[in-house]
Amino acid sequence: MGEHEMHEIFEKNRSLLITNVVTEGHAVDIFVDEQGTIAGIGKNERKNHPGEADFIIDGDGALALPGLVNTHTHAAMTLMRGYADDMILQDWLAQKIWPLEAHLTGNDIYWGTRLACLEMIRTGTTAFNDMYFFMDEAARAVDESGIRAVLSYGFIDLNNAEKRENECRATEKLALHVRSLSNPRIKAAAGPHAIYTVSPEGLKWCAEFAREQKCGIHIHLSETEKEVTDCIAQYGKRPAAHLDTCGILTPRTVAAHCCWLDETECKLLGKRGVSASHNPVSNMKLATNRAMPYPWLSAAGTNVCLGTDGCASNNNLDMFEEAKTAALLQKFFWNNPTILPAPEALAMATANGAKALGFPTGRLAAGAPADLVLVSTRTACNTPLHNATSNLVYACSGGSVETTICNGRVLMLNCEIPGEQDVLNGAAAAARALVKRSQSA
Repeated sequence: MGEHEMHEIFEKNRSLLITNVVTEGHAVDIFVDEQGTIAGIGKNERKNHPGEADFIIDGDGALALPGLVNTHTHAAMTLMRGYADDMILQDWLAQKIWPLEAHLTGNDIYWGTRLACLEMIRTGTTAFNDMYFFMDEAARAVDESGIRAVLSYGFIDLNNAEKRENECRATEKLALHVRSLSNPRIKAAAGPHAIYTVSPEGLKWCAEFAREQKCGIHIHLSETEKEVTDCIAQYGKRPAAHLDTCGILTPRTVAAHCCWLDETECKLLGKRGVSASHNPVSNMKLATNRAMPYPWLSAAGTNVCLGTDGCASNNNLDMFEEAKTAALLQKFFWNNPTILPAPEALAMATANGAKALGFPTGRLAAGAPADLVLVSTRTACNTPLHNATSNLVYACSGGSVETTICNGRVLMLNCEIPGEQDVLNGAAAAARALVKRSQSA
């Protein structure tokens, strides 16, 4: 492919024939039409569409898999990567993160989210679930980057009626803004932060808003033991039961962390159809002292998916790393090496995540949107290739991804992303200016 063709392939959706890739142990070709849909997948696709494709991508034996889905993050916190580490959670928040966040601007959110999208594209993630501030600027960044996102404004009322009114208006404003974009890749959700930052009235308002709008709900749940003991002291019940009385537990709800759920709560999440987002790296780094009870959630039929959390507490957005860490943490915590085997970990990062966010992606099949990534097999981590799924979860990192396609549009080809340096420069400048503002305040 010449330089001009390389430039053209990134410009907009074109029909694509992806040849010589391997999925589920079979060598196949994938034909993607101009609408961004997988029109055919199989070993004879190049014969079924002779001369039809605008571009042919030689997969060179790469592993093809659905684009990964990050179900819990605060994308613009990429600007805080490495700013504060190795601290007690409350000190980390109160002394470093909150003071810095007080100086955030819409421009910071734009550049931080652009940087996050760039990192996700480079590591094979094609959709994410985000909660933060200035979310109209996050939407602009997602729109320009070409990937999918569910965006929620971080609703925090601190039991203050006046503040609650402002948070309600901000939530409504974001939903209207996202609708005005008419971009099928971007959806809005209600984002009640957590039970300790949102009043029961605020939670009930978010639940009703999500029901009326038929949109998702994104919330932190039982990240720490203190959250549980405080909830019992204040409301006489555990956090999941409290959220249930407020109408928050629905099939459209993504609950992040879920470390301190008990078995009854896990059954409740399963019964309500809630998706539980496992964030093992962040939880281990901030020492929440308990692993998400994956066996209980799984037994209850809960859709368990994966998230990285923000880059201030991870410190990257590599979902391959997250899948490996999830599998290892579960085995270690439960003292059972058979828990969360590689196929389940990979499903958590793909199909389960797509289900959680309500996107029709997460699978490579005719009729599905073309959200897919190609992982090189010409690398040390994929040699030998006894078991592709095992390698993807336990051996690879996002650095093995060479091509990323979302909704049929090529976002990275052979590790090249157009405009990458501009994003890196803009984000670095925004981070420097943010820290300077906070230190001179």
